Amino acid sequence: MTITRGTPSVRADMFGGTGQVLVWDLLQGLAAPPFTAVISCQLAERGRVGRHVQATDAEIVVGLSGCGEARVDDRPIAFGPGAVVFLPLGSRLELVNERDDAPLCYLIVKAKPPA
Repeated sequence: MTITRGTPSVRADMFGGTGQVLVWDLLQGLAAPPFTAVISCQLAERGRVGRHVQATDAEIVVGLSGCGEARVDDRPIAFGPGAVVFLPLGSRLELVNERDDAPLCYLIVKAKPPA
């Protein structure tokens, strides 16, 4: 399942990873503090989003469909439908799509941490 709204942006080899990621900005400019983004993503078969640091916003990543692995601070976590991964500021995330026949679909919700 992919949640879409409008035309996705197409990103390749995100954060030094491999493969294509389709990205839909579900807020589309709507102000919704403390949330800064709600993003629907579709990672291509056998794709990988490279390791990156949560530098400005905390994130929650929710698996929608597919089968993969999230690596949070180098700790592997099974990632698929219903999986929820919390990423506080400073944590590192990498996502891997383990399937060669289907994309890995997920939502990212970003928010400013409380002061």
